[in-house]
Amino acid sequence: MSSIPFDIAAIGAGLVFAAAVGDLDSALGRSRAAVISAPPGTGKTTLVPPLLANRVHGRVIVTQPRRVAARAAARRLAQLDGSGLGTRVGFTVRGERSVSQETQIEFVTAGVLLRRLLSDPGLDGVDAVVIDEVHERALETDLLIGLLTEVRELRDDLTLVAMSATLDAERIAAVLGTDEPAPIVTQTVPQHPLHERWAPSPIPRLDERGVTWGFLDHVAGVAASAARELTGADPAADVLVFAPGAREVAEIAQRIRTAGRDFDVRELHGQMPARDQDAVISGRAPAEPPRIIVTTSLAESSLTVPGVRMVVDTCLSRAPQRDAARGMTGLVTVPTSRASAIQRSGRATRQGPGTVIRCVDERTFAAAPARPAPEIATADLTDAALLLACWGSPGGAGLRMLDPLPANSLSDATAVLYSIGAIDDEGRATDEGRELARIPTDPRLARALRDGTPLVGARFAAEVVALIGGDIRVTGGDIASALVDLRKRRAPESRRWTQEVARLLRNASFANDDRTGASTDDVGLIVALAFPERIARRVERTASGATFLLASGTRAGITGPLADAKWLAVADVTRAQGRAAAGTGAVIRATAAISEEQAEFAASHLRTDRVEAEFTGGRVVARRERRIGAIVQASVPVRAQADMGGRAAVRRALTRHGLDVFAWSDAADELRRRLALLHRILGSPWPNVSDSALLDDLETWLRPELDALASGQPAARVDLASALRRLLPWPAASAFDSLAPERLEVPSGSRARITYPPLDDPTARPFVAVKLQECFGWAETPRLVGGRVPVLFHLLSPAGRPLAVTDDLASFWSGPYSQVRAEMRGRYPKHPWPEDPWQAAPTRHTTKRATRE
Repeated sequence: MSSIPFDIAAIGAGLVFAAAVGDLDSALGRSRAAVISAPPGTGKTTLVPPLLANRVHGRVIVTQPRRVAARAAARRLAQLDGSGLGTRVGFTVRGERSVSQETQIEFVTAGVLLRRLLSDPGLDGVDAVVIDEVHERALETDLLIGLLTEVRELRDDLTLVAMSATLDAERIAAVLGTDEPAPIVTQTVPQHPLHERWAPSPIPRLDERGVTWGFLDHVAGVAASAARELTGADPAADVLVFAPGAREVAEIAQRIRTAGRDFDVRELHGQMPARDQDAVISGRAPAEPPRIIVTTSLAESSLTVPGVRMVVDTCLSRAPQRDAARGMTGLVTVPTSRASAIQRSGRATRQGPGTVIRCVDERTFAAAPARPAPEIATADLTDAALLLACWGSPGGAGLRMLDPLPANSLSDATAVLYSIGAIDDEGRATDEGRELARIPTDPRLARALRDGTPLVGARFAAEVVALIGGDIRVTGGDIASALVDLRKRRAPESRRWTQEVARLLRNASFANDDRTGASTDDVGLIVALAFPERIARRVERTASGATFLLASGTRAGITGPLADAKWLAVADVTRAQGRAAAGTGAVIRATAAISEEQAEFAASHLRTDRVEAEFTGGRVVARRERRIGAIVQASVPVRAQADMGGRAAVRRALTRHGLDVFAWSDAADELRRRLALLHRILGSPWPNVSDSALLDDLETWLRPELDALASGQPAARVDLASALRRLLPWPAASAFDSLAPERLEVPSGSRARITYPPLDDPTARPFVAVKLQECFGWAETPRLVGGRVPVLFHLLSPAGRPLAVTDDLASFWSGPYSQVRAEMRGRYPKHPWPEDPWQAAPTRHTTKRATRE
């Protein structure tokens, strides 16, 4: 490397952050870590790397969240240094590299550095790492912080700097520091005036399909009108329009071009070729027409687009969102956070006073989230989980990270990795997993490349993998047709796709298989190898499209020619509404037809052939089913058996419906009430017979009946009374009928049934409904449960109508009875109404029975 230091004064000339160089130098003198917080445009990305390069002997690595930002930053610093790009200053991004032996500062994307750490955990030859744009909370940046803090604990000579425009500095400093938080260096800058304007659309921004066409018309009209107004006053000024995604960028740009030819309308997004991106951010010559640049969040904070004095903001963004119910993660359009919107508006005041026009009203803007959610909270974690497993910290265990990996998302990711053989039972990386991790793409795509190569050849497999993993538009959702267009150079992404194919082949150790003969009929096989859980079978065909059931259990709609396919291998399925979703809540965006045989091969680990039993109509019904995940390929009825799903079906029914699965006979219900009273009054050893207790103890009292049910016996034939008697405690059970008798013998000689209280009413009392005359001769109220519970009497007239309710016969005879006697004697003169009923002779009912005896 060159021994000539970077000229900090020359590089920092005119940069606001130059005023903070002394503070940073002092902070690094005290600690090998530092946190830098400075607004956009202050020059920290340009000035901090050469400052570090002058302090260390080895290379300085600077990470950027996006490829275009890494290239632009390297090019800018090389220009200020007066050296050629790739000499003292270089860059490495996916598919492109410009470095040499003498490179002292290398700009890379976070993903490139993560892969480098796997092959070189000690970062030999690197003495400083700068992690830029930390505030964006990209998943790869968060992972880098966790891994690099561990590397720094093993290397006292490694300097680590995190910097951003808006940063929770104290929190980052606490993670980066070792014994104490890392020092914080801040630099503020007087802000150029920003004029805010509001231009809400009369048409909703979003509907069930996404961004509305009417809103795009509105944004294009606002941008064109405002640009004419701006350039009329300042011909050197340009306009920057923020849209949520590449599709909206293209639509807005086309509308502005159609509206007039006064402007050079440019697009800027991550799917563009590198040379086109670089042309946009390089600015324009004075003689060139004013520009309207329509961009995604790519230009939000990590890029400076020269000449911009006005920002038109849709206040919409794309963000990853995990749908746990459907088991899928995808990009969705959401309101831009207020923090991101402020970042966007700052693009207009980099070089002087500026204007931002937000295409919402002030109330909508105020209701937006304060800041974007960290990507780690919403993204698919499969790649991250494999990286951490290869690092030796499954799930991030032991690493100091800003946020832990969410448990549910991590569980889904590890399940995927386990299914493709990338990790073992303990979550550690297998040899196959390490091999997949070396391929610079998602582990599922790497698996498709590895396993597909022996089947269709390395080049064909790489072509499909590069297509489905490369943010390439798949018109009509047909991956096979898109592959044909890319091969014939008819697609705008053909050059980028060709480079990605070459990169995959270079990085895959097994990619020397040059067999040919594969056709577009094999596209679906490679897709299915990558996403076996998204293999789908058609379940309904309509005039407008079709509904497919995915192996994961998700249902999704599709329109177009592929709606006629019986089987599909799905690469992209997203949440959506509208006609294409067919009421499923999801739409298939990219897919290829596949045969059933190919589906079975790709998803061999998801195939099952077993008896499935369900409890329905009061009995277990069983079918033998052959499945791929949730997809039923064949199903035939078979006899239910306890050991082939029957018991599980009964338990599921009991979990869902509780004891209502059974038909409780009067005898069983009465027995249960008697037991419940004894448990409530006496406690142990008398059993708890509440629903929850019985369900928890099924094996004790209901095992034979459960086995019978599991073998197909109807629930209506289960004798619950006999089953409950298994709960009677021995030897105490011998006293059961005396403590809680089924009937009570009254003085008349009859045996009246005792009605015990229901289980859900602990205040209710056992009662007997009996004619008053049958109780003559009873001076005291009989009691149950060893004299602890008096019986409640519902005393009836000779005609069976209610006369009185009492649990104290002695008090009734000496009080209310006299009034009852006075009222009833005239109505029932043939029946006895003695003045002293507690001493009265047996009733005629008793006399008749005695005579018969």
